[in-house]
Amino acid sequence: MSHDHQHHTHQHSDVKNIKVAFFLNLAFTLLEIVGGFFTNSIAILSDAVHDLGDSLSLGLAWYFQKMAKKGSSATFSYGYKRFSLLGAIINSIVLTAGSIFILSAAIPRLFHPEQTHAEGMFVLAIVGVLVNGAAVFRLKKGNSINEKVVSLHLLEDVLGWAAILVGSVIMYFFDLPIIDPILSVLIAIFVLSNVYKNVRQSLRIILQGIPDEMNITEISDFLKLNPAIVDVHDLHIWSIDGNYNVLTIHIVLKDSLLLDKLVGIKNEIRDSLTQKGIHHATIEFETIDENCSMEKCCE
Repeated sequence: MSHDHQHHTHQHSDVKNIKVAFFLNLAFTLLEIVGGFFTNSIAILSDAVHDLGDSLSLGLAWYFQKMAKKGSSATFSYGYKRFSLLGAIINSIVLTAGSIFILSAAIPRLFHPEQTHAEGMFVLAIVGVLVNGAAVFRLKKGNSINEKVVSLHLLEDVLGWAAILVGSVIMYFFDLPIIDPILSVLIAIFVLSNVYKNVRQSLRIILQGIPDEMNITEISDFLKLNPAIVDVHDLHIWSIDGNYNVLTIHIVLKDSLLLDKLVGIKNEIRDSLTQKGIHHATIEFETIDENCSMEKCCE
């Protein structure tokens, strides 16, 4: 099988994997909502809100994974990768509203617990572990960053359902209905903490902050180790979507060089930057005596 064919097959499979996980999650979310009312379990309704958010994430991931195949266009020169941030913000708003609603229903139950249908909770928890586990397994086979991120997100759901499973067993054998609202509050707090992290990361990317894993001083010092380079300035690093990192830089060379020599140095620099997680680099060369107008405007 040729490399091109394998690459095409993978491009097709990553979208398919996310699509399957999306429909699995959405179908089970609808079952959860019905089951939550049937069992009178606020914990299951809490997880239904969480899974609804996951379904939105999966649907948007599926859509944007297909959109990303388009690459750049006359309207979006960097492609459609940053559209995923819009999806993350929409998802965060939905999850925040849902979690606040669940907390408003769960907190009063801490003081006035209501009986739940423990057997029904147990059955739903088993199904929840199996469905979310199947989605994790499906996505774990993929290689794309999108698949891996969504896989980790769904793995959290498996752990949440495992907690509900344990809670339902305890309530079946002991008269402790307060466990249900406690689980609900814990799930809602967990969801809100993740929302905070996602919003913070999304805003950092939108505001073109330096990615957390990047050290601009370290990269600058590393490039200066090249004997052909005297200095670097106007070094800017940002991320398109949290995964695809971009860099622009002005490099002052020791000597004036012919074009073929410049190409060699540029390729060497790009290879070094790729190893440090930079996916796209724009490099401008300068001589020692050159007056850089960009440096003045960025002071």
